[in-house]
Formats: sequence, structure tokens, C-alpha cells
Amino acid sequence: MVPLSENAKISVLTCANGEELYTTFGHTAIRIQDVSNNLDVVFNYGMFDFSEGNFYLKFVKGDLQYYVAASSYDQFLYEYQLEKREVIEQTLNLSRQQKQNLLELLTTSLYSEEKYYTYKFIDRNCTTMVVDKLNTVLGDTNQIKKSSNTDLTYRETLYPYFENYFWYKLGINIIFGQRVDDNATQLFLPIELLNSLNKISIDGKPLVASNESIVKAEQPNFAFNFFNSIYFISSILLVIILINKRILFTIYLIILGFLGIFFIWVGSYSLHKELLLNYNILLFNPIFLLIPFIKSGRILRGLLLASFGMLLVYLLVVLSKPHLNLVLPFMLTTVYILIKKWFGTKKLLASVKNDRT
Repeated sequence: MVPLSENAKISVLTCANGEELYTTFGHTAIRIQDVSNNLDVVFNYGMFDFSEGNFYLKFVKGDLQYYVAASSYDQFLYEYQLEKREVIEQTLNLSRQQKQNLLELLTTSLYSEEKYYTYKFIDRNCTTMVVDKLNTVLGDTNQIKKSSNTDLTYRETLYPYFENYFWYKLGINIIFGQRVDDNATQLFLPIELLNSLNKISIDGKPLVASNESIVKAEQPNFAFNFFNSIYFISSILLVIILINKRILFTIYLIILGFLGIFFIWVGSYSLHKELLLNYNILLFNPIFLLIPFIKSGRILRGLLLASFGMLLVYLLVVLSKPHLNLVLPFMLTTVYILIKKWFGTKKLLASVKNDRT
């Protein structure tokens, strides 16, 4: 193990988000620099292999293996310079022994079975792994914890990250379940770690000695895109209502029903806690698959009453949730179609009665 000199520096690198989905929340890494030892290395816990077999199934299931890798500082920075994604470096006030201990911890992770870890969206990611290593070095009395917005839920915390990505925002919010509505007490996002580090003092001395933006961000110019907005999906749903054709209503209910089955499958298949107890199946409801094909008026009425009841419960649940505006167009469209079906059952029951008389 290389003995670090007195001039060695430890810093946390916080990288801004990018355009790819997996870069939406940014990134965290640790830099160890020691000019005396010709050392300038970045330890990166955010590595994964796209070519791994069944990559997406493993990601959905929650047993995808991430790993730590070490690279030169220049090599690490190149990608962010190329994409003009901001990188902020926070140099930490650590003792020489703490710096040495951290290097040993990171090196052990790199060359042992600790190299790989099972990725968890909130509980185990590039940021939480860095926090764990820093907390080990800092000791029990100087733990890094989330320092702000603990009254917000995880869903509320994540919501602004999708401001210009409507389809991502819709997909994430309807596939996530009850877990993300818990208070966001876990420090798991890069920008949260950056803010928390800036607020920590140890023995009256700030933990962060300096902040420096080492890659300047190029602010993206997000022009309004109708097809990437709630107005697009709302327009489609409005057209379905205005055309007022049974075939369109049937297709709509089938799509929602299959989405509900998918959510149930994901919730039972996946190890991600965020996908469990998904109350959105009250709107994206598997029962809807049956409604277009039931010929018995009494049975159909029973299914419709059950559907209305579940939609009412769903409305009460999402009234206080940030994604209410995302699901409201679907709720209104669904209620309209179910009401049409309800009045259709009246005619069906009346015709059956007339046939009997």
C-alpha cells in the first residue's frame, strides 16, 4: 500500500446529470491525489456492464451487479468534459491517517469480493457507497447524513429531475409504489451529498476545505416539445372521448389492464423495494381486461361498481401526491368510459327483461 504524503488530497467529485436515463440523477466519485507519489486516481462505484447477459431483466429484478473501478483523474474527467456536464470537486479536511485509511478501504474494495455490490435505487448506489466509506473513516460521531428536505418524500425529491422528460416522469411515477412516498431520510442523491458535506463541521472546522467547479456546465436549452409533454397524452385521450367509439374504449381498457398486470408482475418479480405495493394498479387495473368482453349485464355491473370503488380509493391516495397531474387525464378518461359502459348495462338488462316477458 502506498503511504500517502502530508500533501495528499481527498476530494468528492459530484457530476451533473446527463441526457441518458441512467445519468438522470448525476454521479458521485472519490478522488485521491498525491503529487509526491505521482498518484491521481478516481474510485468510481457506478460501474456496470451493458453487455452482461439479461442486463435489463437483472436491472428490473434488482440483482444487477455494479462494481467499483479505479481510473486516472484525467480519464475519468474526459467523459464529462466531452458532454459538458458540470463536475464539482469538494476537497475534504481529513487527517493524514484518515486519508491513508480511506485509500486502504477503497483499494480493498477494488481487489476483493467487495468490488461488486447489488445495486439498489435508494439504498445502494454510487452515492451511498461513497457515504459508507467516508463514514467509516470519519467515525461514529462525525457521520454524514442528509441535512435538508427530510420532510419531503422520495417521490417529491425525485420529481424535479424529470422536469423536461415527461415520458420518464410518467413511467417512473406509475411504476414506483408506496416506498417512494416515505419521507426521504436516506442520503442517496449526489447533489444531496454535496450539500450535506458543505454543512458538516468537525471540531469547529468545516469538513469541506474548498469547492471548485472543475468542469463548467453548458446549460441545455429545452425548447417546448408538444410530443414530450402532458398535452400530447391528454390530446390523445381527449380524441378517444370525442370519437366515442366502442373499439377505442376497448383498446384503451385493454392497454390499462395489461399495464396493471405488468406492474403486478414487476412487484412480485423484482427485489427493488421501490416497486412493491404499487397502488397505481387501482387505475391501471387488470379488471379492465374483462369489462369489454363480459356479456352478462349483472356481472358487468358488479365489475363496474368494483372499478368505480377502486378509482375512488385511488383518487383519495393520489390527492396529496406530486404525480396527481400526470394521472388525472387517465382517471377522467377511465371514469368517462366506465360511465358509458354503466349506461350500456342498463340497455342490456332492459333487453334481457323484455326477452323474458
